[in-house]
Amino acid sequence: MDSQTVAVRQQAEVAHHEGAHPYYLRHHFETVEQQKEAVSFGMWLFLLTEIMFFGGLFMAYLLYRNWYYDAFVSASNTLGIGLGTTNTAVLIVSSFTMAMGVYCAEMRNKRGLLLSLSATILLGLVFLGIKTIEYHDKYTEHHIPGASFSIEDFVHPQDKRDVALAPDVAQHAQIFFFLYFAMTGMHALHMVIGISILFALLYRASKGAYTSGHTSTIDNFGLYWHFVDIVWIFLFPLLYLISRHPLH
Repeated sequence: MDSQTVAVRQQAEVAHHEGAHPYYLRHHFETVEQQKEAVSFGMWLFLLTEIMFFGGLFMAYLLYRNWYYDAFVSASNTLGIGLGTTNTAVLIVSSFTMAMGVYCAEMRNKRGLLLSLSATILLGLVFLGIKTIEYHDKYTEHHIPGASFSIEDFVHPQDKRDVALAPDVAQHAQIFFFLYFAMTGMHALHMVIGISILFALLYRASKGAYTSGHTSTIDNFGLYWHFVDIVWIFLFPLLYLISRHPLH
């Protein structure tokens, strides 16, 4: 048997092996379907832990808002509805671009996938930019909990004559802003992590990944991104809209 025949047979064996076991199939899975189910289950389990985490923050906010209603309403009135609404629209559009990315991956449309991922990154950065503006406004208004916190925006005119009441108002308004920064800060952190992953996905997609029939990575990241968007859909009305104006 000459060397050329041996080489042809070796190439055929390699091709058969790759056909039976795609490059994206990990060695501890028997089939692609089994791997996809395991990965999807793991992603949903991760999202369940995230729901419990944010659920605890939501519960804490609702409890304190019920206890210190006036202070929380007054503090909520200082948030910019315009910026919050804009960010809500930005995230809704980013969910659409991410969904288009998943669709393009399934259709093996490399160009569409690259455009969708790029658009999602851009919208995510716009969201973080607007949130940075909001944080800067809170800093200049001295609404960050701490020694320099200002109570002027949260004490009603009739309350300013009551010296004993002012410290309570300041403390309760600070609780609102502590929860505001904790909740929106954790959400922003998830956005930063998501955008970082998107850059990695974009790089790999440019090399031809995710458009050869293996879309699990894009599918599962799409779940993560939609979850982060849904969290904001709850945060926006809770922090910005509910009981916008005091009763008195």
